[in-house]
Parts: sequence; structure tokens; C-alpha cells
Amino acid sequence: MIIELEPGTYQWCACGNTKNEPFCDGSHKGTDKAPHMFKIVLKRKYNICNCYLTKNPPFCDGICRRVKIAEA
Repeated sequence: MIIELEPGTYQWCACGNTKNEPFCDGSHKGTDKAPHMFKIVLKRKYNICNCYLTKNPPFCDGICRRVKIAEA
């Protein structure tokens, strides 16, 4: 998901239950998941993960494409 972000601090959803993807809306409460805090310093477009498999949260690392290829 490519989105333009302003400088500031954000909470990336790590549970997959948010209604405000890719940002946390508190839906993780009652789970063992917690949001990932991250800071943006430059206004620009970022590729934010929305498959929740990334090893570099909150940024997409392409793992979902590799997993789908391996499962095929």
C-alpha cells in the first residue's frame, strides 16, 4: 500500500483487525499483538505493508509476493 505520509509518529497495525488500515485503531486489545510505532521525518510516499508478514515493519519487504510464488 503506497501512501504519502507527513512527518510525525504513527502506529502501524500488526494484528490485522484495524478498520483504519494500515494504522492502529486499538482493535488489537485482547490479543497478544501490539502496534508498531514508527517515525517519519520526510514527507513523501512510502510502501507500507498490509499483509502483516514483513520483516521490516511497517515497510513492505515483498515477502507476500515470494510466499505466494512458493505456494503456487
